[in-house]
Amino acid sequence: MRTIEPSELIINPDGSIFHLHLQPEQLSDKIILVGDPGRVDTVAAQFSSIECKVQNREFKSCTGSYNGKRITVVSTGIGTDNIDIVVNELDALANIDLKTRQVREQHRTLTLVRLGTSGGLQPELELGCHVLTATSIGFDGLLNFYANRDRVSDLDMEAAFVKHTGWNPQCAKPYFCHSNPELVELFSDFTVKGMTISAPGFYGPQGRVLRLPLADAELNNKIESFDYQGRKITNFEMESSAINGLSLLLGHKSLTICTIIAQRVAKGAKVDYQQAIADLIKKTLDRLSTL
Repeated sequence: MRTIEPSELIINPDGSIFHLHLQPEQLSDKIILVGDPGRVDTVAAQFSSIECKVQNREFKSCTGSYNGKRITVVSTGIGTDNIDIVVNELDALANIDLKTRQVREQHRTLTLVRLGTSGGLQPELELGCHVLTATSIGFDGLLNFYANRDRVSDLDMEAAFVKHTGWNPQCAKPYFCHSNPELVELFSDFTVKGMTISAPGFYGPQGRVLRLPLADAELNNKIESFDYQGRKITNFEMESSAINGLSLLLGHKSLTICTIIAQRVAKGAKVDYQQAIADLIKKTLDRLSTL
């Protein structure tokens, strides 16, 4: 059995994992991921009791109890590069013995639900609605660095998208990863089911123009018009593709739900979205506590 080298798996002097500063016993099987560290406290305020709070950089974690079930909430910061850190370290806490540096014989499956904000790409999406990401599209290229990328990707959908958009070969090859079907079903009744793009940036990669022109000024129009077997791309965000892709490779269950706070077609934005987020948090906790 391979012993993972210290340079590959960095463990802090107190026995915690390098970036998250969590120890294995502090992690629940049910995990809510949020981008903003401040939102960790918003989620934790719903807990009946709090077991631990840990923070390092943008990575803030809290484990507590909700309806008698143990739940962990972790902030990831922005972007799939941060998701690469968070998901790999959560998996290491669950499935690697940090003392022996060896993979545990019995696999522990985590349930990861990301809650975030997003920009809508279809005109029927109302500001404040919650979009469930049934399929995530990665513009970030992260999954292309891992073996078996094709095994967990929908290659037919990918090929159709590349053809439809005339995809720029200078950009990372997009990948399409589906969310866990059990979680999709569990959260389907108060959400709009969609396909979500994870972009590697907030401005140019999502078609925003400030002072720099875009390499393909028509890309967003192509994205909005893409139709695969009656399914259209619904929204932009920046994390779900890596969560889905890494979870599929590592044997975990994942899902992203985002509140629409900007309507990219109608050019509107919702700045007072806190109540919509609070509603999403409460409903998510209620569903997770049934597992």
